[in-house]
Amino acid sequence: MTTITASLVKELRDKTGAGMMDCKTALTEVKGDIESAIDWLRKKGLSKAANKAGRVAAEGLIGVAAKDQAGAMVEVNSETDFVARNEQFQDTVRTITTLAHKAGGNLEKLLALPYPGTSGAVADHVKAMVATIGENMSVRRTIAMSVGEGHVASYVHNKAADGLGKIGVLVALESTANQAALANFGRQLAMHVAAAAPAAVTAEDLDPALIERERAVYREQAKASGKSADIAAKMVEGRLRKEFYQQVVLMEQTFLGAGGDGKATVAQVLKAAETSAGAPIKVTKFARYALGEGIDKKDGDFAAEVARAAGHR
Repeated sequence: MTTITASLVKELRDKTGAGMMDCKTALTEVKGDIESAIDWLRKKGLSKAANKAGRVAAEGLIGVAAKDQAGAMVEVNSETDFVARNEQFQDTVRTITTLAHKAGGNLEKLLALPYPGTSGAVADHVKAMVATIGENMSVRRTIAMSVGEGHVASYVHNKAADGLGKIGVLVALESTANQAALANFGRQLAMHVAAAAPAAVTAEDLDPALIERERAVYREQAKASGKSADIAAKMVEGRLRKEFYQQVVLMEQTFLGAGGDGKATVAQVLKAAETSAGAPIKVTKFARYALGEGIDKKDGDFAAEVARAAGHR
């Protein structure tokens, strides 16, 4: 028999918002597989947040640097928000961010790059900072993007200082339009990405496994409605288009930036921007970093509550 631990129940609750006992039941039914348990809860209508990532727990900063046709972003974690407000820590994150494009999105390369003003690498400087500040630090991830012709726009939300904040976004636009027009539209689109957190630019860019997983949930719910197989199949595909794609596909989301009317999709706003700019604009790539997403922070009181619910003493 699979042992369902308190930490596993807590992780599932953090990701779904479902009750503890429901989480324990789900995990028991699927023999402890967390992803299958999420789907089990959704099929039963018990999940409150189907696409919610793990509870944001890590502190630190997202660093963003973009200019003209290139941009890069990093996440540097610390143990407390107090350290994240430290000017020395902020200067370190800012410096690492300026180096990130040279690494081309490769974390190992970034850590191996010479740190300005020292005789060591970025990794060495981070270790030295740990000793100086007295708190653990780590460069968790990085990404870089560029376009041959066009603009890479950026946006920082919950800004702590220039180029530093809790959420960072990069959006790559390919176009022959002038930089001013692209920069203006790109920033509005980056702000939308920060708020809407899309998973892909178009439906074709979505992971097929993600689509099939969603289809399976809708299929199970359609069966429960008692509809015929043909009608249920149409219901499933209709919900994929009208619900799932509109939630996670950038071009199909309702545009949240300035200039939107609350009804127009990103694709429609893009067409309007192309008309204003006098040239086609293609969104080739985007990246959104939210500080600490997917990292769980231990909570003693809550863990004890979960342990009791899971039958551990």
